[in-house]
Amino acid sequence: MQISFLGIGLMGEPMVRRLLAAGHRVIVWNRHHDKAAALAGAGAVPVAALAEAVAGATLVISMLADGPVVGQLIAAALPALPAGALWVDMSSTRQAEAQQFHAQLKAGGVRFLDAPVSGGVGGAQAGTLAIMAGGAAADFAQAEPVLAALGRATLVGPAGSGQVAKLCNQLIVGATLNVVAEALLLAQAAGADPAAVRAAIRGGFAESKILEVHGQRMLERNFVAGGQVKTQIKDMHNILAAAGAAGVTLPLTELVTQRYESIQTVYPQADHSAALLALEAINPGRRLGAGPDRLG
Repeated sequence: MQISFLGIGLMGEPMVRRLLAAGHRVIVWNRHHDKAAALAGAGAVPVAALAEAVAGATLVISMLADGPVVGQLIAAALPALPAGALWVDMSSTRQAEAQQFHAQLKAGGVRFLDAPVSGGVGGAQAGTLAIMAGGAAADFAQAEPVLAALGRATLVGPAGSGQVAKLCNQLIVGATLNVVAEALLLAQAAGADPAAVRAAIRGGFAESKILEVHGQRMLERNFVAGGQVKTQIKDMHNILAAAGAAGVTLPLTELVTQRYESIQTVYPQADHSAALLALEAINPGRRLGAGPDRLG
């Protein structure tokens, strides 16, 4: 099987390393070729031309910034793609965009799965990503053994459904980050030790990965990016677009979106746990902890 991986960024680089460690031969391409070339030492085959990267591919995996970029790449690559190839887009896009990619590739004789992920850079490095796939069962069955090197893949419905699942994930993540920030700031403002409060409620019904990982980040004021504020805002907008298309109103999601938008020009590349900074901005004189902010 020839695997072609397109997009060597924060997530793509460790994902390629996981595929290589699992014994796969991987051709890598990136718009800035130096990022792809850096993986040659790990055993990848870097290629500068997109057409060359996808020619002869059995499986194409893309991990790109957003839907428009994915669309541009599909249009550019399609003439060189072999008939019957399977394109797995692991980027976070809108449901309608994923459905459009499916139709575009199908017309060119190429199959498609949308398979966005959750778990961040740490999950990519450890091979523990949650992978939410949308597409045909037979196509998922072909891709699943490869995706197993990256994490746990689940087929959640037809094309576009993977993006819906990812948006549901990001909805919960974004809202929980803001609620954890509120809980910790309240604890300190009301005279309790916020670190002790976090420890006390862990293991109860309030326990979550967000409380575990990002609650600690907030206490340490560590906003060095894993998932960035600008990416969270993109996800929130995609959630609201999906809600509009489905005819439902999501009032809490609208509020969470506003909270992140309030810091998008100041902290666009900060970790999304910077929800705490947005909260402190509307609570003058209130600040969690005494340490300096770590932003990069």
